[in-house]
Amino acid sequence: MLMADAPSRPVPYMERTRRYYEAQAFDKAYVWAHFPEVPFIPLEKPLEVSTLALITTASLYDRTPMDPREVTSGSTLEPPVRLFANDLSWDKNATHLEDLNSYFPIEHLKDLVASGRLGGLAERFHCAPTSYSQRQTLATDAPEILRRCREDGVDIVLLVPL
Repeated sequence: MLMADAPSRPVPYMERTRRYYEAQAFDKAYVWAHFPEVPFIPLEKPLEVSTLALITTASLYDRTPMDPREVTSGSTLEPPVRLFANDLSWDKNATHLEDLNSYFPIEHLKDLVASGRLGGLAERFHCAPTSYSQRQTLATDAPEILRRCREDGVDIVLLVPL
């Protein structure tokens, strides 16, 4: 649902990030991640027998911009009533965090499991830290999420960035 006073043009996230880095006087401009080969592979088994993990960029608690960023996990059996992301850059005029299922579709995924279209939902969901450090994402955060997913017997993941 768009808010009444929402602008009709998209938010220029990439340009805002460039300007942010310039304002911080970093020695070099932000370099956007680019991978000539993507690590996606075809499903090894059908969805109806696959276990899915939900990954979000939202947080389990109301972070401040200076809080350390690390992978956290929560229960899909007793999902949170809300998640937090006010410290992130997203179009806060066009949307909000009040409708959990709009950015964390846990109830819809449970319905897919109940209908037999999805084999199962992992008992944990994961909050991926949002950092401007590609090195931290590749060397620390992504391997930790992968480790947790393997621990949970996950076949596929759904990343829902905010």
